[in-house]
Amino acid sequence: MVKVLAGNHAGEDPGRALAIDRGLAERAAEGDRTAFEEIYRRHADRVHGLCLRLTADALEAEGLTQDTFVKAWFAIAGYAGRGNLGGWLSRVAVNLWRDRFRARNRRGRLLDSLTAEAYGDRPEAASADMTGGPTGRGDGVVDLLTALDLERCIARLPEGGRVVFVFHDVEGYTHREIAGLLDVAVGTVKAQLHRARRLLRKMLTEERKTAHGA
Repeated sequence: MVKVLAGNHAGEDPGRALAIDRGLAERAAEGDRTAFEEIYRRHADRVHGLCLRLTADALEAEGLTQDTFVKAWFAIAGYAGRGNLGGWLSRVAVNLWRDRFRARNRRGRLLDSLTAEAYGDRPEAASADMTGGPTGRGDGVVDLLTALDLERCIARLPEGGRVVFVFHDVEGYTHREIAGLLDVAVGTVKAQLHRARRLLRKMLTEERKTAHGA
C-alpha cells in the first residue's frame, strides 16, 4: 500500500498528538473558536491533500477543504474523542465528496437519458452537436520516484481509477467500503484499482526514463 499522506505534526509523539487533538476537540465542541482554529492549522494540509487527490482540481479541492472544516465545526461534538481526529476529518471530507460525486453521476445519467430520447440510436450525433465534432467515450505501485512524481501521476489517472486508488491504497478503505461509497459492485472497484495501479506503474516508469534521459 502506498502511503502518500503525512500528518501535519509527523514529528510529534502519537500519544501526545492524540491527547492534544482530543483536548482541542472538547474545547471546540463547547464553542471555543480558538481551539477549532488550532485544529484547522494541525490538519488542514492533510485534509486538503485528500481533497486534491479525490478531485484532481485545485479550485474544487480548496472549496471541499473549506466545506469540510465548516461541516466539522458544526459536527465536532460527534467526534467525542473516538479514534484519530485526522481520520475523523478525512471521513467528513469523504462524505461531502461522495454526496457531490453521486449528485454529479445522477446529473450525468439524466443528461444521457435526455440525449438518448432526443437522438435515438445516433449517439455520435449528440456528441457532434454538443462538442462540434465526434468524441469517444498487481499488488501495488512500485515507488520509482519521489512522492511529488507519484502525486502528479495520480492526478493524471481517469477519475474512476484515481478515486478508487486514493481510497484503497492511500486512505486504506476496503474494496467493500469503496463499493458502498461509490454505489458500484466490488468487482468494479477491484477492476478499477488494478487498472489504476497498472497505469501508475507505466507512468512512473516513463517518468524515470525521462529523468535519466533514456
